[in-house]
Amino acid sequence: MKTFFKAAAVALSMGGMLAGAATADHHGHSASAKLDGILAAQPDEAKARYQYRHPKETLEFFGVEPGMTVADTLPGAYYSRILLPYLGDDGALIGVQYSMTHRGIDYKGDAEKLAKHKAWPARFTEMAEDWRGGSKAAISAHLFGDFPASMDGTVDVFLMLRATHHLNKHDGAAGTLKSALADIMRVLKPGGTLGIVQHRAPEGSSDEWAKGFNGYVKQSAVIKAVTDAGFEFVEASEMNANPKDQPTESDYVWRLPPSGDAKDIGESDRMTLKFRKPE
Repeated sequence: MKTFFKAAAVALSMGGMLAGAATADHHGHSASAKLDGILAAQPDEAKARYQYRHPKETLEFFGVEPGMTVADTLPGAYYSRILLPYLGDDGALIGVQYSMTHRGIDYKGDAEKLAKHKAWPARFTEMAEDWRGGSKAAISAHLFGDFPASMDGTVDVFLMLRATHHLNKHDGAAGTLKSALADIMRVLKPGGTLGIVQHRAPEGSSDEWAKGFNGYVKQSAVIKAVTDAGFEFVEASEMNANPKDQPTESDYVWRLPPSGDAKDIGESDRMTLKFRKPE
């Protein structure tokens, strides 16, 4: 009799595991199909970039799913337009821009430009309303250095897509990358993901050229900066690599599409790096 009950318990347990796996597969398939539909509905100029930016593969690599709270650094009509309908009614999108300290260096103290930058969060939230695609996801926006305490420990995935070079170029004196990473660490949930896609400098290039002013940063330098900030390095992917992009120290990334004319190369060679906030 004991043997019978033990066998029955094992069978019941296995059945529950299989049912759970089926449910997980169903949810994953549903999310994937939803993302496919959103990507198919994007403007043609956005679709033209899929061959270089791989938005589906990138978002799935970083574990972005409907219902999550996701922060998008230096956001615009490209990824935010995909994220808002994908995150859905139970999700939230947080637009993030560079700090006032950062822009104070960029704008050399220009009061008018700085005032406009300070007002950016309100402009973004208004602009993002046009990208909802029927979604009721919450929309907010903040500057680095000005995250409210209410954001602490609330973000599932923090994206820095082609934004790290700007933070890195002023990091020496102003500590812009270090302070941004501290902000990200604070607002991510324990176990949350920091996803970075960044124009990649050849490892043999000089540190000065690869500081970020030319758009490129070394992958080793990015990994070191992020792990030094306390994040765990999870995985790298070559999904956004482009071996045709072999920049020399006389080059800058903006020679390439979509802003430049070097169409024979395509968009930049990019690292895709996944980090995790320790639990």
